[in-house]
Amino acid sequence: MSISPPLQARITAIGSYVPDRILSNADLQGMVDTNDEWIVQRTGIRERRIAAANEFTSHLCIAAVQNMLTRYPTSLSDVELIIVATHTPDLPSTPVACQIQAHFGIPETGAYDLNATCSGFAYALHTASGLVAAGVHRKVLVVGGDSVSKITDYTDRSTCILFGDGAGAVMVEREEEHPAFLAHHLGSDGTGGKHVYRTGLASELNGTPLTGEGKLVQNGREVYKYAVTTVPQGIEKLLAKSRLPHTAIDWFIPHSANLRIIESICEKSGIPFEKALYSLEYYGNTSAASIPLALDLGIQEGKVTAGDTLLLFGFGGGLTHAGLILRWG
Repeated sequence: MSISPPLQARITAIGSYVPDRILSNADLQGMVDTNDEWIVQRTGIRERRIAAANEFTSHLCIAAVQNMLTRYPTSLSDVELIIVATHTPDLPSTPVACQIQAHFGIPETGAYDLNATCSGFAYALHTASGLVAAGVHRKVLVVGGDSVSKITDYTDRSTCILFGDGAGAVMVEREEEHPAFLAHHLGSDGTGGKHVYRTGLASELNGTPLTGEGKLVQNGREVYKYAVTTVPQGIEKLLAKSRLPHTAIDWFIPHSANLRIIESICEKSGIPFEKALYSLEYYGNTSAASIPLALDLGIQEGKVTAGDTLLLFGFGGGLTHAGLILRWG
């Protein structure tokens, strides 16, 4: 396996946002046949944040960027590209990235959305850091945001207990003296796309008829099998590419899908569970937002500090997975 040279880029700022409304397990107990003990035992989720009726993914992402601007001495005026990882845009043919550009009045910047569902933020970081390191851009705004509640079937107990809404934003900039992105790994298995999907223009996928029109459909058992197999394998590839031992990882930040999945990944990959940072307990599965939300929680709680080595890994619909190792600060 080839060794990845560090990419001359780093994250210089971060921000996050979740809606005000809390949907607790007790609330769900009045909607479907479930209870708090059952949900916590199987998922680790206690509550999730839900966007208001007039609050969409663009609003969440804009709020996350605004939060970043209030906390870090960074500017948007020289941003050359905006990448938004989302699979729940406000409108199917209007990129959320363009709505961010319009809201902040950022001049002469490219803007597009990237859809790799729950792997999206890791894919977006991969893209942004590569473009910056290649000298194509010097400053890229990366946002991961989803309003999954808008496509959740609240009569389906297997999915409605999982999902919440939120967004996280980071700034990726050129860094020549202390490059921070140490290794990347991407993967996919399109044959498994039937296990997580939302119907759109088509009513079948690779010959398989689709159900649940307009709502998110998920085969949790198959997603679990995919995650606990591909993520540990991907972690080994990342460590090999970066020439780092397991012990060099200070914090593991996986997609916050389900606590059982995270526990199993840690066990199979040899990463102590105590090193895992996740955002699912009080935010639920926020899809493309889950990794930046967990990272920002770790920073605000004083866990993640400058110089820490982080391993980020997303997995989800497509099926897709993506991971990277970077140094923080």
